[in-house]
Amino acid sequence: MFFRTKRSGPREYLQIVRNRREDGKVRQDVVGTIGRIDLLKESGAIDSLLRSGARFSERLALLDMYENDASCAKDKKIGIPLIFGRLWNDLGIKDVFDDLLLPRQFQCPLERAIFLTVLHRLAETGSDRQADEWQKDYRIEGTEDVALHHLYRAMAWLGEALPDQTDATPFSPRCMKDLVEEKLFEKRKDLFADLTLAFFDTTSIYFEGEGDTFGEYGNSKDDRPDLKQMVVGVVLDQKGTPVCSEMWPGNTADVKTLLPVVKRLQKRFGIGRICIVADRGMISKETISDLERDHIDYILGVRMRSQKEIAMDVLSRAGRYHEVEESLKVKEVLHHGKRYVVCVNEDQAKKDARDRDAIIAALEERLSKGTKALIGNSGYRKYVRIDKDAVTIDNGKVADEARYDGKWVLATNTSLKPEHVARQYKQLWMVEQAFRTMKSVLNTRPIFHKRTETIRGHVFCSFLALILMEELKSRLAKKGWNLEWDRLVRDLDHLKEIEVSAVGKDVMIRTELRGDTGKVFQAAGVAVPSSVKLVNRARPNEA
Repeated sequence: MFFRTKRSGPREYLQIVRNRREDGKVRQDVVGTIGRIDLLKESGAIDSLLRSGARFSERLALLDMYENDASCAKDKKIGIPLIFGRLWNDLGIKDVFDDLLLPRQFQCPLERAIFLTVLHRLAETGSDRQADEWQKDYRIEGTEDVALHHLYRAMAWLGEALPDQTDATPFSPRCMKDLVEEKLFEKRKDLFADLTLAFFDTTSIYFEGEGDTFGEYGNSKDDRPDLKQMVVGVVLDQKGTPVCSEMWPGNTADVKTLLPVVKRLQKRFGIGRICIVADRGMISKETISDLERDHIDYILGVRMRSQKEIAMDVLSRAGRYHEVEESLKVKEVLHHGKRYVVCVNEDQAKKDARDRDAIIAALEERLSKGTKALIGNSGYRKYVRIDKDAVTIDNGKVADEARYDGKWVLATNTSLKPEHVARQYKQLWMVEQAFRTMKSVLNTRPIFHKRTETIRGHVFCSFLALILMEELKSRLAKKGWNLEWDRLVRDLDHLKEIEVSAVGKDVMIRTELRGDTGKVFQAAGVAVPSSVKLVNRARPNEA
């Protein structure tokens, strides 16, 4: 049976109707007419009717009880644990940890402690102590007995050095986290997934304290040169899947990280031929010489302004650009036996020109007022000529800067066509996006750990969170859904189960799905929990 409305002239009436089947057809009978809807709403009679009927339904009675007296309810958040718990299992991460932990026979649930830490990185930033407090609001399977000291023990286990140090370097000893990475790679390796193309980039993460052997002052990408830091590198495969992470002291220059990483990749993952794709911060003449000496293919970004041969010879070389895709054109330049690919994005070139025109217009206005304070502005300074007390716009500098509009230059020793080189390098932006994610959404800071092994473990949990994040994004993309990550996490975090006791039973009531939560459950392959379900719990007199 169900309610329906029936209009009679200017008025609307509420009726109770039931369906019945007659001669293979569905017919409807009016059980009764309740009255005029406007009068029923005004008097509150509809609410009274539904509430009195709800007492004959346990399900509705429980919902009504909760809405009127929520003080007796206990709620736990379930969205984030359900979704990422499924991905954790599907990717084989739990199996890897179970296998590695089995011989050690720890008395504490370290795999669950690591999983809890990773979930905390996905939800919000904070230390391991904050993760321990955070878990109290969540229903995470198997973490009921996980305490703060278990989190510390798990971080130390992940970062502890292994007896086998055959492929270690002075700054990168072989650790337990390396075993995890290798076993995860082996699980997903098949005929269609290998590591012949690898994308690499680095970032810096500062410490709240000394940082043990990692903590050194260096070139801070966080704009915190006053704090000690460490350098972290991540390698992604051609599908954008994180493969491994590397860590160095904070004073390590980017150009010194590339070759050791490549050699470790080949040893750790059994790679024969590999092409490394990296940004211009990794390039130096020594680096290129070392890569070529070891017959390693590369596609590397080049510093256009600081390398004289690029600025004077490669960029000025005549030649026809070939269109690769909309707004992207490339041309090949051979210079002193080296192969370069000059790329230009026409949309970016137009933007660069507009930005420069705006700077010049503002500069002309400032100069007309005779102010000299503007020379401290680096955006202005590169376009002016200072002659004794006179400051004028240097049109030669303006024209020279225009040569770089929308352009970037790649150095490569591969036999790939120029357009393929450009496309492969564009995928490096996946890595840069991964780092932006790692330092914001998957914020590793603050790091309060004082021991090198626990610092390794702490940072590695952010890497595991990155793996889960990229897997979920990949599954959403296959469905054609490109969802904003921050909002996605907030919507998942809104989902709760509330435990109430009424009519002699313990019941779980699920809150409504907010935003795109339904899409996330569908993409992850997780069934949405029932809105109301009984809790099977033995009572004291039944034990």
